Amino acid sequence: MAWTNIKQQTFSDDLLFRRFVDLSISESVPDHSTFWRFRNLLEKEGLFETLLSCINQQLTNKGLFIKKGEVSIIDASVIEAKQCRPKKNKDGNNTQDPEAEYNVKNGPDGKRKTTYGFKAHTNVDEDGFTKTYDYTKGNVHDSKVFEILLTGNEEEVYADSAYASQATNDLLKKQSITNKVLKRTCRNKPLTAEEKSINRQNSGTRSIVERTFSVLKLHYGMKKARYFGLKRNKARFGLMSIAESCIFIDYGYIILRELASPEPTALELVVAH
Repeated sequence: MAWTNIKQQTFSDDLLFRRFVDLSISESVPDHSTFWRFRNLLEKEGLFETLLSCINQQLTNKGLFIKKGEVSIIDASVIEAKQCRPKKNKDGNNTQDPEAEYNVKNGPDGKRKTTYGFKAHTNVDEDGFTKTYDYTKGNVHDSKVFEILLTGNEEEVYADSAYASQATNDLLKKQSITNKVLKRTCRNKPLTAEEKSINRQNSGTRSIVERTFSVLKLHYGMKKARYFGLKRNKARFGLMSIAESCIFIDYGYIILRELASPEPTALELVVAH
């Protein structure tokens, strides 16, 4: 229910939702604490990554997730902390989330923007399906998580110029991966006309990850953290990524879960684990 802001009452009143989640009329709708405990169990056992992997495997089996000639598109997005302003409570203690940090970046208007919060890092394919993800404090540079996000099976990697470095070039060359990271301007060394042309060509594919982030912010509330602490918010982002893979929207193309399937669902595999 937390995935798409569906209210608990909806499951009580709407038979279509009951059928979708395989909940009979005679069964009561689980309350908030039941979902909370189940999510905490998944977080404690570290099963969100396993669940995402199981779902991606099911998408692969159905021909929706392409692994041959795999392409990875990597990016990061800043998420504002639940308590982001430096206020004091009645005891005089700072109420900011102690596990978040300040992120400073230049906005589209050229002005510096400061956000106190976290960073969501993700790796998607050419259709926007999430393959891997990570969640860090807001002051962690994007390039520090680059290697963690790689699957090891990709043939090409796209990313913006924040990831451009000699270390990135060496890493991709060592793993025989085609480097499609956007070129970055250095001091007293502007981009050549050829480099600008290559950047324009690669930007079209790289922008797919921006669409994924836009969907998560618009429909799943990713823009602002809901909880205190890094682990809980990472679990929430993992849940968003899983939900977005289950109900994927790409220019009006919607993938719905089959109501009856001979093979076990990813959720059943995790519960069995």
